[in-house]
Amino acid sequence: MPSFDVVSEVDLHEVGNAVDQANREIRTRFDFKGVDASYERNEAEIRMTADADFQLAQMLDILQNKLTRRSIDIKVLEIKDPEPSGKQMHQSMLVRQGIDSDLARKIVKLVKDQKMKVQTAIQGEKVRVTGKKRDDLQAVIAFLKDSDIDLPLQYNNFRD
Repeated sequence: MPSFDVVSEVDLHEVGNAVDQANREIRTRFDFKGVDASYERNEAEIRMTADADFQLAQMLDILQNKLTRRSIDIKVLEIKDPEPSGKQMHQSMLVRQGIDSDLARKIVKLVKDQKMKVQTAIQGEKVRVTGKKRDDLQAVIAFLKDSDIDLPLQYNNFRD
């Protein structure tokens, strides 16, 4: 029976490259001269440090631009509120990987509500969709692309 997996994966190496490019741009920009501003990446967390709140907003815009140029959807970022720390401001962002259980249940419910002739099963951080016809699976993919899900999804492991 044909099947495929619905996953949400991010290339963390490309995220690291985008953070490095953003750091280089901040060092060369005139509006950041004499400002102690930087990005730090620790696995799936990016932490921005700057002197003021508006600089964090500019830094966020720069980082989102760099991520977009590297074909990373900015919806994967979970942006937290800025927090003051002495003279500086810090802001953290998490790079979301995988499909959490709540979103997986939402995807299963969306597909079942369409009454398509497919079966869905949650398998860890992915959702497996199985059906008798390839056309049914392609209809599910088209439906999920059009649906209102706040996480970028990829469709892999398509088997005939």
